[in-house]
Amino acid sequence: MSNHVGTVDLSLIEAPVTWRAYMICGFASFGGILYGYDSGYISGVLGMDYVKEHFGHHVPKSDDSPTGFEIATSRKSLITSILSAGTFFGAILGGAVAEMIGRRLAIMLSCLIFSVGVAVQVATTSVGGLVAGRLVAGLGVGGVSSVVILYVSEISPRRVRGLLVSMYQWAITIGLLVASGVDQACKNRTDSTSYRIPIALQFIWAIILAAGLFFLPESPRYYVRRGRTEDALRSLSRVRGQSLTHPAIQAELAEIQANYDYEKRIASTSWADCFKGGMSPRGNLRRVIAGTALQMFQQWTGINFIFYYGTTFFQQVGLQNPFLISTITNVVNVVTTPASFYMVEKYGRRTLLIWGAVVMCICEYIIAIVGVASPDGHAANTCLIVFVCFYIAAFATTWGPAAWVVIGEIYPLPIRAKGVALATASNWLWNCVIAVITPYLVDKEYGNLKSKVFFVWGSALFLCLLFAFLVIPETKGLTLEQVDKMLEESSPRTSAKWRPHDTFAHEMASEQFGPGIEEQKSTALHSDQTVHEGPLERRRLNEC
Repeated sequence: MSNHVGTVDLSLIEAPVTWRAYMICGFASFGGILYGYDSGYISGVLGMDYVKEHFGHHVPKSDDSPTGFEIATSRKSLITSILSAGTFFGAILGGAVAEMIGRRLAIMLSCLIFSVGVAVQVATTSVGGLVAGRLVAGLGVGGVSSVVILYVSEISPRRVRGLLVSMYQWAITIGLLVASGVDQACKNRTDSTSYRIPIALQFIWAIILAAGLFFLPESPRYYVRRGRTEDALRSLSRVRGQSLTHPAIQAELAEIQANYDYEKRIASTSWADCFKGGMSPRGNLRRVIAGTALQMFQQWTGINFIFYYGTTFFQQVGLQNPFLISTITNVVNVVTTPASFYMVEKYGRRTLLIWGAVVMCICEYIIAIVGVASPDGHAANTCLIVFVCFYIAAFATTWGPAAWVVIGEIYPLPIRAKGVALATASNWLWNCVIAVITPYLVDKEYGNLKSKVFFVWGSALFLCLLFAFLVIPETKGLTLEQVDKMLEESSPRTSAKWRPHDTFAHEMASEQFGPGIEEQKSTALHSDQTVHEGPLERRRLNEC
């Protein structure tokens, strides 16, 4: 494509940011509550005395088991990890369903499936029922987690897209905190309400999300993909809070349409196409590998070790008030995440991923080294609490939100839903792997690593650092269509310096109508009077 037009004024292709955009995207990000709460409540539930007695087995009383009951490592691993197994398949299916029926309806359907799984968990009195319910609920959570990111990325204004997608991560942290607080309130109950109340509250989140989405607009990019231009125009108008005839609305839709037309010429929209093109600049495989590996490394930061097994781990290392400490870690997670709203737009995605890995790696190694030097000592326990909080704060402001932002940006429109689905499925796959193996690493009768487990997470974070530096590009301040072009023209290490030099709508029109139209539009781009090519004008030009 031609580079001679010069740098494009981005204000020509996007409307002003309004509070409507913040409200719509903020509400859609509420889907993170389901993810966070469903992931977080199980840690406290498995540490409750009644649950240990009802679902566990008798063991000699000790400091580690003061009640004389424990849940077997295999059961603990299965109950926790089965959710992630369900979410893996839910994320894959969610991407496919979102292509067929739209982003909103796919999220609403996922909420329904999630509610069925919650109902099974509430009704059960056996491990088998709990496992089955978490598997079904996982299908719903997986669908929500993949499609919400897709939806918010597609409707967000480019100037605040990182902020708005980061709100999804904040919703996850709020879900984790609420789950921890509910566990804290129910831990001393001596009947089945101890675990049924935390589980049943999930109905509320699903109902709120599904009911609210009924009133929100569909993604304009979904409508473009389905050939429904007029619906796309109306949707974009609602999202941006501008009239149908507003020049910026017309220009932005023309850019989305032109980009999609361009992508259709060089690629199809099948699942197989996600793996075509190899590692070339235009290769879809390159982007799929980047997205799936990024989500894999997000899990290998070890963050879900704290939120899945934090309560039981703190009990095993002899900390007092393990439920309270788990609540504190969740408070840190919630309070620090909003800082990412500013940081992800100020410093960029790539920068946050690189420096976040550095800080977390240092925290992990400090915890592990002090734990080895002073096992079972007061210094080791204090260090564990303090640096776990620093580590969580670093994750909450960097890898937590930035990884979700990036996967919503790097895929071309024809495979965007499938690409986001694959990346989200990767997140849940490795989430499942970590949930399965962690009890065997830290439980007394197996690995009994205690604080030494942080050597594992610290080493993984060093790999996270290398990956972010070598693979992840900077996407700050670009539209999704410009991100697509940037990935074709620059490497990750030079991506921050890349600037858009033309629009897809301009270049596609130039190719179709020749030098005359190119000269006309080039003049418009550099004059006070801007020519915006809306869908109605495009139709007229196509008829010429």
